[in-house]
Amino acid sequence: MSTAPEHATTKHAEGRRPDWPVLGIAAALAVVAVVLFWDAGQLNVRGFAARFGPAIFPRLIGGLLLIMAAWTAVDAWRGNPPPREKDDLPPIIWIVGGLAAQMLLLTTAGFSIATGLLFAATVRAFGRGPLWRTIPIGIVFAFVVWFIFTKGLDLTLPAGPLERLFLQ
Repeated sequence: MSTAPEHATTKHAEGRRPDWPVLGIAAALAVVAVVLFWDAGQLNVRGFAARFGPAIFPRLIGGLLLIMAAWTAVDAWRGNPPPREKDDLPPIIWIVGGLAAQMLLLTTAGFSIATGLLFAATVRAFGRGPLWRTIPIGIVFAFVVWFIFTKGLDLTLPAGPLERLFLQ
């Protein structure tokens, strides 16, 4: 009779298979890292700025992505994935719909209205507040962001009818 508990026995890796979707994620991370390294290499910077210039952050992020890709690939190859939750489709549809509405309305309705609708759709996806309240709140927040970027930082964001009232 053995005194070791049954749950203490180790599983053998023979029965495990690689987690292919997670390996796909690892490959995608590696591709993004390679693109970042390539893009950073295309910057034409000379002198001291070549070492500590604008290419340092893309290279740093690319390196971190490569580490994450390798780590993800090793975990996926071991075939011991964490349990996955089921997708909750309605919130995904709200967020994707909000992003689509923002992209379609950005040039015609302007930054504030388009981004306010995205805010309201995202809030709706998380189950908070009715649309009649979150749309105006989102538009006000987005207008404040637009105002700070346009007037304070002198950057150009798409202007619609609401923003044109304050451009004069």
